[in-house]
Amino acid sequence: MKLNAVFIVCLLIFFGGFLYAQKGVGKLYRIDRYESVYLPLGKISFADSVVSFRLGDPGPLQKYTDETQALHEPNYTRYSEPNFVSLGCNGCLTVAFTDNGFMNLPGKDLYIFEVGPSREAAKVEISEDGVTWLYAGKIAGGKSSIELSDQNISTEIVFNYLRITDLKEVCKSKSAGADIDAIGAINSVIKLTINADVLFDVAEFTLIESAHKTLDSLTKTIQQVDKATILVEGHTDSDGADDYNMKLSENRCYSVVDRIRGLLGYEALYDYEIKALGETKPRVENDTPENKQINRRVEITVLPPKEYYKILQKKN
Repeated sequence: MKLNAVFIVCLLIFFGGFLYAQKGVGKLYRIDRYESVYLPLGKISFADSVVSFRLGDPGPLQKYTDETQALHEPNYTRYSEPNFVSLGCNGCLTVAFTDNGFMNLPGKDLYIFEVGPSREAAKVEISEDGVTWLYAGKIAGGKSSIELSDQNISTEIVFNYLRITDLKEVCKSKSAGADIDAIGAINSVIKLTINADVLFDVAEFTLIESAHKTLDSLTKTIQQVDKATILVEGHTDSDGADDYNMKLSENRCYSVVDRIRGLLGYEALYDYEIKALGETKPRVENDTPENKQINRRVEITVLPPKEYYKILQKKN
């Protein structure tokens, strides 16, 4: 009787998540017979490019050494099929997220689809630029999710690179080292930065002609995701009074949101937020005309939908 009750609860959780996923682009991915992981932005949330691969020693059978098997959505079926990559003992795989990134947001942030009969331990590191790396945690003993807040990772940086290094727990098998089927970002985001001079005349907030073409093109990127929160942030250089710059950046945010909403459709499943930042968050020092131009910008971040975090909060 208890077993039946547990089974029913599992079904309710699974189908509840499934029904939620149908409202937008979010998708459930099967982990095993009983569990799934939900990625709010769906199939774009996966690593899609190999930066480097160092096969460990001893290594696995040759058929398990195709590093591209770690890209895109998971497709693991059975251990005998070479649809995953084995790192080998102390092997290291570095991948990039080219059409999206990931951030430290509420809940779990990453999920490593580590497969096969043994769940080998591996160290996970992340990078914004592929040069400077931060320790993000490790997967071990069936634990394949990573929560970046556990390592006090910044909540403002978008990361685009991830590195997995096998920790030498299982070095003598047909698929020695961690077996990676896919690398997914649960808190996947798309971040777009536009130079303000492309959108507006100096000290103005009405979109100029070139802005329409730029925003038209950017909406095609946003449309990869049909349900999300779109955050628009406005930045200025240090010229002018603080209050003036804050108001200018706010008005520019509204102009950009109005255009994007018109292009995506007012009935589309997007929430919009604006954040006027004025001169408070420069990318570089405001000490040359060139640097001031860099600081005058609009940043658009496509985030998982608010509804996802509301459900997450209720679960916790």
